[in-house]
Amino acid sequence: MLSIFDNGAPAPCPAPFNMAAHVLAHADDLPDKIALAVLSPARADRWSFARLAAAVRGTGTGLLRAGFQPGDILLMRLGNTVEFPIAYLGAIAAGMVPVPTSSQLTAPEVTKMIAGLGAAGILHDADVPCPDDTGLPVIDTAALAAMRDLPPCDYAMGSPDRLAYIVYTSGTSGRPRAVMHAHRAIWARRMMHDGWYGLGQDDRLCHAGAFNWTFTLGTGLMDPWSAGATALIPAEGVDPQALPLLLRRHDATIFAAAPGVYRKMLSHHTTIDLPHLRHGLAAGEKLSDAIRQHWNDASGTKIYEAYGMSECSTFISGSPAHPSRAGMLGQPQQGRRVAIVDDAGNPVPMGDPGVIAVARTDPGLMLGYLGAEEETAARMRGAWFLTGDQGHMEPDGQIAYHGRNDDMMNAGGYRVSPLEVEAALLAHPGVIEAGVTDIEVKEDVRLIAAFYTGPADIPEADLTAWCAMRLARYKQPRMFRRIEAMPTNPNGKLQRQALKPLI
Repeated sequence: MLSIFDNGAPAPCPAPFNMAAHVLAHADDLPDKIALAVLSPARADRWSFARLAAAVRGTGTGLLRAGFQPGDILLMRLGNTVEFPIAYLGAIAAGMVPVPTSSQLTAPEVTKMIAGLGAAGILHDADVPCPDDTGLPVIDTAALAAMRDLPPCDYAMGSPDRLAYIVYTSGTSGRPRAVMHAHRAIWARRMMHDGWYGLGQDDRLCHAGAFNWTFTLGTGLMDPWSAGATALIPAEGVDPQALPLLLRRHDATIFAAAPGVYRKMLSHHTTIDLPHLRHGLAAGEKLSDAIRQHWNDASGTKIYEAYGMSECSTFISGSPAHPSRAGMLGQPQQGRRVAIVDDAGNPVPMGDPGVIAVARTDPGLMLGYLGAEEETAARMRGAWFLTGDQGHMEPDGQIAYHGRNDDMMNAGGYRVSPLEVEAALLAHPGVIEAGVTDIEVKEDVRLIAAFYTGPADIPEADLTAWCAMRLARYKQPRMFRRIEAMPTNPNGKLQRQALKPLI
């Protein structure tokens, strides 16, 4: 018996189709229902489905009037505000291609993105780093806010397979890769509604992340709106220790966060009274059994974990209907075709370890990496897209996670390529060789540690400042150590795993 999960394909995506039209369809039948509440301890900013749809479609009109055309790529350099999802959906509604990016990225990092993106313009919050010499038209937040009151644009309908948006991932090359997704990606996410969330129209889903994080954008906003549910998002600056109060005050029924947020909440609260909460959701990094148990003890509710990636969102998960067993990620969602394969793409016998792979026909799988056809092809093997992560499958379809198949690091829920961090360090005049890895400094807390060779010790403050100028904060090493020589294999290749004991 081979390690293949295949219980049939999902319903095909309708055509013609527009992702924003699908997300906001409930503006017609639930116009007065609250779609979004931005929560702070003192107040909540509420948006009905009708108000949200009007703002989105008005923004689409404004972007068209600004001279942008369907198919144009728009780089988003916006902050953690409601402007982010409105501009994102407004661009998609009008047929443009938004590129959401983290506000933590530095101007040099954004410059590298722009070079290969072919963007037609930038949507920019002045408080978010962005190069000022791009030569591209810039739409600021004041202009975006004014667009909300314009007449609604028509939804740009078309093939569900056409490009809808682009997200960035570091990838194993060390350079951020632009991942292209089709409009049908939102249709594919319906498999997550039952397969992970247990999501219904009466739910009030609170996501602890920032508006401009793709985890929040999908799980916290697009999916609840698609289902006619209410999205609850903490306002910028809300401390995790205040989240239990907000969850209770606003009757949250589902809570979603990276495992680190659960850990911070539990460090301040041994008991969490949430009478309306049915369960929690976790993704972004591996959820430990300790956090899972502590949360259950404190709140009386369970956490359901999901596995995915920028290229295919989440496709393996535990759920209220199908909980994962101890030590397992969960099972592929109904409608997914998933296998454990060898390096050639051949499914391995049931129970044997191999690479976790999802079918190339999955409607949520990326169209490819922009401008990197060879790298796209390298991730495909026959009928499968190889994730690069190791696991094994049990006869009932449950999958265990064995770890990364490469040296990708995980810092606070973000996947970070060591090559990108090492490149920044190697530019320092006092560094000859560099190697980085992530290390666990305490339960469920991982930091990036950097090792280097050179003629003399470099003050840690100098290296910290050097990296801060070149890398987003989540990519910056928190520890630095000079060593005499880098650990290598007989062929001279750096052995990053051998760095961990050296700290």
